Amino acid sequence: MARYIGPRTKKSRSFGESIYGYDKYFERHKYPPGQHGNSRKRSAPSEYAVQLKAKQKAKYTYGILERQFRKIFAEANRRQGVTGEILLSLLELRLDNTVFRLGFAPTRSSARQLVSHKHITVNGRIVNIPSYTLKLGDVVGIREKSKTIEMVIDSLASSNVKRYGWLEFNTEKLEGQYIALPTREQIPENIEEQLIVELYSK
Repeated sequence: MARYIGPRTKKSRSFGESIYGYDKYFERHKYPPGQHGNSRKRSAPSEYAVQLKAKQKAKYTYGILERQFRKIFAEANRRQGVTGEILLSLLELRLDNTVFRLGFAPTRSSARQLVSHKHITVNGRIVNIPSYTLKLGDVVGIREKSKTIEMVIDSLASSNVKRYGWLEFNTEKLEGQYIALPTREQIPENIEEQLIVELYSK
């Protein structure tokens, strides 16, 4: 699957926050990238630029390129309800994101790698498609032979692992079940989804 493989700290600096998780290099340089850094005078961005930046931030945060993101937005737009909130819910329902949320991997990119290398199961069956969309009741787990992978063990033991209200985690079986759709209030990402809706509505 195509994905962004460029410099992550530089991308985080352009958005003003560490969108890929803790980054010690970002912590040292919390200002936009470029030769003149903070000393450069920057004009106020246009309305379009603000909306575009919101969309780009969502894309890079979830590791999705334009074509996929546009398809997900189109699906969100077809459904009844608040389009922006539905968009974020659909992004959260991706398998790679769920593997990350369950704490099996420290980042979304490493979660995507676990899925692609056939270490992840859905309802007991191996699924190696990172963009696979989960449904309510689906159970996501680690393949039995893969439970000893060092990255998985370290990630689950990390103090940074959080639990989310829409996922029920079974510590003994190392699996999580989707018990509800995440609400906007539950999703921690600092994304202004309404700006994305406004951008695509033009």
